[in-house]
Amino acid sequence: MYTYGYIRVSSRDQNEDRQRIAMRDAGVEDARIYMDKQSGKDFDRPGYRRLLKKLKPGDTLIIKSIDRLGRNYDEILEQWRLITKEKQAAIVVLDMPLLDTRQGRDLTGTLIADIVLQLLSYVAQTEREFIRQRQAEGIAAAKERGVQFGRKPMERPPEYETVKSVWQHGSISAREAASRLCVAHKTFLKWIREDLEKSIPLAPSPGNLDT
Repeated sequence: MYTYGYIRVSSRDQNEDRQRIAMRDAGVEDARIYMDKQSGKDFDRPGYRRLLKKLKPGDTLIIKSIDRLGRNYDEILEQWRLITKEKQAAIVVLDMPLLDTRQGRDLTGTLIADIVLQLLSYVAQTEREFIRQRQAEGIAAAKERGVQFGRKPMERPPEYETVKSVWQHGSISAREAASRLCVAHKTFLKWIREDLEKSIPLAPSPGNLDT
């Protein structure tokens, strides 16, 4: 029977030292610590997959907090079931001593662990949904103040008006105009449509926008 540790940080820029120190303090050998540096939106994680293959009945998995198993209420519960029921391994959550399924716990302790697990998983998910809601509200408020999001619109080159005039007279196609301006065909058409929306008088031939 072995004791393993699992560490996950949400990006390659985050530092895992806090979790690694907690694993060592819990008695987990460095060679049995598995780690992933990516979000927990799914379980397509190489470190986690290798860990699951190693887990055997009677082994123990130690994690720092419950959200290391995932970022979704149903998925956390599913991984908990997979490890404790199918793999028949124990789980210890360092940040929540009640979440400890090691052998020898009585029925009351197991029941408390199950209740706490479901409660914490639910809270973790609702907190993330609340954060997303606040972000959406903040973006909406910023847009009302005129804050622009996304990529900055491409500026029109100085020769745009000249090339557009040539195109208006039917001397060149829209594709040729875009080529002269060193932009994509769609970009030139977008600029033309924006001009039309601003009520700039244009007299393109019927086929110019498609060629």
